[in-house]
Amino acid sequence: MTTAVLADLLPAPSLPRARVRDAALIAGGAALTGAAAQFAVPVPGSPVPVTGQTFAALLVGASLGPGRAALSLLLYTLAGMAGAPWFSDGGSGWSMPAFGYILGMLLAAPAVGALARRGGDRTVLRTVGTMAVGTAIIYAVGVPYLAVAADLSLAQAADAGLVPFLLGDALKAALAMGALPAAWHLLGRGANGRNRA
Repeated sequence: MTTAVLADLLPAPSLPRARVRDAALIAGGAALTGAAAQFAVPVPGSPVPVTGQTFAALLVGASLGPGRAALSLLLYTLAGMAGAPWFSDGGSGWSMPAFGYILGMLLAAPAVGALARRGGDRTVLRTVGTMAVGTAIIYAVGVPYLAVAADLSLAQAADAGLVPFLLGDALKAALAMGALPAAWHLLGRGANGRNRA
């Protein structure tokens, strides 16, 4: 059974207005991810900084649903590859060792959106599981890419591109598990609220 995601609750009384709404949400999700990427903190010994980018990408996924989230992160990725300075620290292109994490976000956002379509963002426990799946997808792509791009072993890449970020990821999950169920509660459509998806 499918449920609505938060974006579905925005009114769109006609198909043209729904398309305009969806285009704005897609562009807004890409912009949010790009803005969050600018909050970057270097990690000693790692070419990958701590950013708000992954949190934004997962939030976009849960809020927009799989289709819009995929298009939003695709827009973010393609624009950054084309030179828009909105990867971490104002970076762009695809030659950076951390680019694999961007590819991981491109896969994780729609996966999180699909889980949200099934109510994966309605309660604290479901949200934790949903964010954990999204985070695992990002690392499953990002860490091996880092190993190849930086000429590291897989273990070295995990030490540089996974281990230092686990605490931050736990904090991001805590933010999500508070924010998403709270949004549904405020809207009066909690864990059992079913809507057209």
